[in-house]
Amino acid sequence: MTSTVSTPAATLGSQRHRRARRAALGSFVGTAIEWYDFFIYGTAAALVLGHQFFPGSSDLAGTLAAFATLAVGFVARPIGGIVMGHFGDRVGRKSMLVVSLLLMGCATVGIGLLPNYDAIGALAPILLVTLRFVQGLGVGGEWGGAVLVATENAPEGRKGLYGAAPQIGVPAGVLVANLVYLPLTAFMSEDAFNSWGWRIPFLLSSVLVLVAMWIRLGLEESDEFEAARESEQPGKLPILEVLTRHWKTVLLAGGTFIATNGIAYAYMVYVLKYGETELGFSKTAMLFLLIGSCPFWMAGMAFSAWKSDTLGRRTVYVRSSIALVIIAAAFFPLMDTAALPIMAAAMIALGFVLGCCAGPQSALFAELFPPAIRYSGASLGYQVGAILGGGLAPIVATALYASFGTSLAITGYFVLIALISLASILLLKVPTPSTRPIEQEAV
Repeated sequence: MTSTVSTPAATLGSQRHRRARRAALGSFVGTAIEWYDFFIYGTAAALVLGHQFFPGSSDLAGTLAAFATLAVGFVARPIGGIVMGHFGDRVGRKSMLVVSLLLMGCATVGIGLLPNYDAIGALAPILLVTLRFVQGLGVGGEWGGAVLVATENAPEGRKGLYGAAPQIGVPAGVLVANLVYLPLTAFMSEDAFNSWGWRIPFLLSSVLVLVAMWIRLGLEESDEFEAARESEQPGKLPILEVLTRHWKTVLLAGGTFIATNGIAYAYMVYVLKYGETELGFSKTAMLFLLIGSCPFWMAGMAFSAWKSDTLGRRTVYVRSSIALVIIAAAFFPLMDTAALPIMAAAMIALGFVLGCCAGPQSALFAELFPPAIRYSGASLGYQVGAILGGGLAPIVATALYASFGTSLAITGYFVLIALISLASILLLKVPTPSTRPIEQEAV
């Protein structure tokens, strides 16, 4: 009798754990590939897009123009988050993850095939901006869906750890993107790289997207989402409820992400250009530094996400944000030593602390909103922080250095946004296990 009763329960538990692991894997792989697509554009903007699509201008003007097209993707991200959040709350998470992946993949391959300014004139930068906008739409809907698939399927008490899977996909995408660029910059002549070599990472995306699509089509909706959909009819416009009833939460959640995203984009994109033009290092040397720091970035995410399940999201987030203020003040002075071991230590330290800030974010953002509006709310909060942080950071850093002629101006900017994010997490009402929206909805 005992074995007859316990076996189905054990089997059910095993199936749930397998589904949780599959959801985490699908979120990680898909997110890594989407962010690979998004980041190869940032690397290309720092290295080559300026003179390919904005010729006839100074190096500074070309770089600023290329970074401006980078920012276009961030403008599109909230739109993608709103649209896919709406359908993700009403129809399901899985379908929107497939749509976001298709948008990103098609736009990325399109950029790899796009003729430059010399070939088609002014149409080239127009098409570049358009495709970058489509990339932004895709990645705008990606994060919220990937996070919810991972956290809603996670075992109780491990939502922080499982929610780190799509977060770790971000530096994994950076790592793969730069590993692809590294042999191209190291072994190709500069003329060959500028002519056609830079297109290879964009075209490679077609293969990676097919792999991610195969994994994502096998995902299932979580029991939590299905139960919420059966127990309550989703509103016609989930985003409207988010903006009318939860707008303070959205703004503060976005504020917690401004520094993490802004400093990360300067660290991933602007520092490549800074090291080459101001410190005199080769593209290859700077790519090596970034690649070497990425595993520490990922380790910081996993560590802080794990600790957030025991210490609490707020505690881990606050401690990490304080550490980010400190490293933000020290980063460029360390880089300006132009000593490779010190520069490597600065990159590793910043990467690890950025990871610690990002680790608890998935579970935190998911827990801020009830299931019926969770995709919309979490996506919008994330994208508010992204557009105010990452979208502006490379442009601001370039302009500040051009205006003041010293990296101290960039350091001041880093510290300022790190303090804004610290203040935001201190002001944000983070749910405790007894007050989380899912439980409120069940009352």
